[in-house]
Amino acid sequence: MVTSDGTASMRGKTVVKPVKDMGAVEPGGESMTRNAVTQLKQACDYLAIDEDIFNFLSRPVRIVTVNFPVMMDDRSIRMFEGHRIIHNNLRGPAKGGIRFAPNVNIDEVTALSMWMTWKCAVVNLPYGGAKGGVACDPTKLSAKELERLTRAFTIAIADVIGPQKDIPAPDMNTNPQTMAYMFDTYSKLVGHTSPAVVTGKPIEVGGSMGRTQATGRGVAITAREYVQYHKMDIRKMRVVVQGFGNVGSWAAKTLHDWGATIIAVSDVTGGYYDPKGLDIDEIFDYVQKHKLLEGYGKARKISNNELLTLDCDLLLPCALENQITAQNAHDLRCRCVVEGANGPTTPEADRILEERKIDVIPDILANAGGVTCSYFEWVQNIQNVHWSLEKVEKELETIMVSASAEVHKLKTERNISYRMAAYLIAVQRVARAVELRGFWS
Repeated sequence: MVTSDGTASMRGKTVVKPVKDMGAVEPGGESMTRNAVTQLKQACDYLAIDEDIFNFLSRPVRIVTVNFPVMMDDRSIRMFEGHRIIHNNLRGPAKGGIRFAPNVNIDEVTALSMWMTWKCAVVNLPYGGAKGGVACDPTKLSAKELERLTRAFTIAIADVIGPQKDIPAPDMNTNPQTMAYMFDTYSKLVGHTSPAVVTGKPIEVGGSMGRTQATGRGVAITAREYVQYHKMDIRKMRVVVQGFGNVGSWAAKTLHDWGATIIAVSDVTGGYYDPKGLDIDEIFDYVQKHKLLEGYGKARKISNNELLTLDCDLLLPCALENQITAQNAHDLRCRCVVEGANGPTTPEADRILEERKIDVIPDILANAGGVTCSYFEWVQNIQNVHWSLEKVEKELETIMVSASAEVHKLKTERNISYRMAAYLIAVQRVARAVELRGFWS
């Protein structure tokens, strides 16, 4: 059993059971679920957690796959497949985003739901982890088709979600409007207005101030705290940001506002580099107007691989999973990786970076600002109150600084990696909930 303070010595290795049934993996690609289970196993081994508890935590408690029809604009009917996976709900209702993307599959969604469990636990929110998505290409759907798809998917999973059961939020290719449709559809199904069923809504229908920038701001806070722990000056940091979407753009803007020099950013059109520093406010406005960085002429265009290996102090991967791998980890030239994306570093790359003394602030801590602000929105909806932006940012700062300090303290005391420290804290809390609530038999 895990001890109350997490100091038990190891009593033997746990065993990772096969995850072949967790969904398809692209040929030659990394299984995200396998990576997530590997990270869990390492923490369970360190904490000497019982194999029964490890086996319980290594799999979702509920996997729901739905196939549902959507009427297209030409009046034809197309079938879509979607998933909603609850990894764990012992510390509170499940929480996690909904993504619309062509490659959505059970392997991906399972891993993301597991990471959500640890993310909520490491910042000590009263939530478990969940994730969902629909396999589709939203760029090929009209606005009305996306609305009908969202409403149909909500109806299909309506018995799974709920303010005290499972609370979706925006994720890849979904946004506040998507959440407004989900909120409206669910409310019509249950017969009363239920804003707390989703978070990330527009402010006009129960959303929270500060939610849009919360994930990126949280990434910036954890980066700043790391810099301060190591007695450096944020104003002297040279920063590279992979991905200039919602997370990366706000992380870059916040760090820029604090005086850091952002030397490179990227999106799907490529990387944009200036060793003297980019004008992030100008780039931010450019992307607001043009949607993409393509055409921005005040920086040298480079490839994604070149961007990841630039000489810098802080590297912020804020795009997709599996970006830092065994193939490129030897080439990184940064002091610290701050994971704005979910699962951007594979376990093999982690080992290489640790050997090279490159610190990694893990995703379950670094990008927890989004779910933290979602928690604030949920609380406001349940209590029927509205917080000011000042209050939201103050509460976010308090939680992110406290969690960062706790992880740094354990990392220093145990002489372990930041990822291991974060996982020990998170897994310890969830495993303790398993022990206290027990198994139903």
